[in-house]
Amino acid sequence: MTGRILVAGVGNVFLRDDAFGVEVIRLLAERPQPPGVLIRDYGIRGVHLVYELLDGYDLFVLVDAAPRGEAPGTVSVLEVELPSPDAQPLIDAHSLTPDAIFGLLSSLGGRPGRSLVVACEPAEVDAGMGLSDPVLEALPHAVRAVEEILAQALAAGPEPDAQGPGVQEPDVQEAADEQGCMADLTHPDKPTEEGGAQDAEQADQGDRHRGGAGTGGGFAA
Repeated sequence: MTGRILVAGVGNVFLRDDAFGVEVIRLLAERPQPPGVLIRDYGIRGVHLVYELLDGYDLFVLVDAAPRGEAPGTVSVLEVELPSPDAQPLIDAHSLTPDAIFGLLSSLGGRPGRSLVVACEPAEVDAGMGLSDPVLEALPHAVRAVEEILAQALAAGPEPDAQGPGVQEPDVQEAADEQGCMADLTHPDKPTEEGGAQDAEQADQGDRHRGGAGTGGGFAA
């Protein structure tokens, strides 16, 4: 893939594990990034993020804490298909869930070449500062997941159509899914176990790191 890539973290640092995306971006920002890759913390400024995406990006990676019914600290990589532009998103100018971010983006005519979410299952989202232990331990797995996504995207050639299928995800094991595939981003030293049919997830039960698959949405924060 060539062109512009945005990796954005969102979250509220005053709601414990909701700060997951902010902390992942902080760690990524400390590392050198290739030209064309923008690493940015948007905090609770979801609307600002949506307007940034209207400038056009070939790949958008959103990093956020999102409950999905997994064990706390589970990191999931999900491919997202934007909803219909006719959908009416619920808008809060200071805080948007991933679903609302993608809904607002679609309603305004934004269409990134590909959209992914690196999500972490939170343990505590009460008022307070500091991540819970399982979410804190998940940070390096999320950083590695983002870096593998970027490495694979940058190594791939240009896509023939920005609206068409995206590049293949990082290469540990392909998921058998007719609609698309995501790579297993699990820890290389631990065995994997295939998860749910819709996500075609590859799970690492040892470090709670899960790669998700499947175009289309199913993502709900």
